[in-house]
Order: sequence, then C-alpha cells, then structure tokens
Amino acid sequence: MINHVSLGTNDVERSRRFYDPVFALLGFRLLKCDQTGAHYGTGEILFSLVVPTNKQPASAGNGTHIAFQARSRKMVDEFHEIALKNGGRSDGAPGIRPDYDDNYYGAFVFDPDGNKIEAVSYSAQ
Repeated sequence: MINHVSLGTNDVERSRRFYDPVFALLGFRLLKCDQTGAHYGTGEILFSLVVPTNKQPASAGNGTHIAFQARSRKMVDEFHEIALKNGGRSDGAPGIRPDYDDNYYGAFVFDPDGNKIEAVSYSAQ
C-alpha cells in the first residue's frame, strides 16, 4: 500500500498556483505548507511537492507519471482545462485511450516543474 507520493519542485509557490485549483477539483486540500514543500490530502498527507533535500534542482522522471481518479469524464475535461489555465502544458487532451481500456478516459499534463500527471475515469459519462 502506498502511504504518499512526492514530486520535486523548484518553486513551492509556483507549484501551489498550479496544484491548489487542480486538487480542489479532485477533492484534495492543502494540509501543510512551508518553504520546503506543499502537502495535500483528504485528512492525511497523500501527495507532496517538495524541494529536494539534497539541494540539487528538482527534475521530472522520463516515463514517470501519477494518475488521479476522476469521478466522471467531465471532471477529466475540467482537470485538463484548469491545469492549462494555471501553468500546465498538455501531454494528451481528454479522450478515450482504447489501448488501455475501452472505457479509459484520461488527460495528461505537465506541471510547471515538468512532472507528468493525469486524471482518469472509467465512467461511461
């Protein structure tokens, strides 16, 4: 079982401007924030954006992404729109991904630090 996931950031405030509205849509809230990171969840920390403790620049992993469950296709569409409005870059517009599953509806974005995230729904609507 995964306890939490952390991604690196080079600018906590810039990351918050991106993730605060994205996570509000997905049902996460900011639980703790300081100069070393922003930590989100639903009651316990589930997702963190942190400045690397080794003081080296944060960098995104090639082939790495984190998918968040969306309740509907409409929520996936909203995720993509909100992410782009708040400094994200698209890496795949909302749509069916038949290579994954006939009902797999997802959208991919890069956050301001280059980390890839996704919203996905298996809902028919």
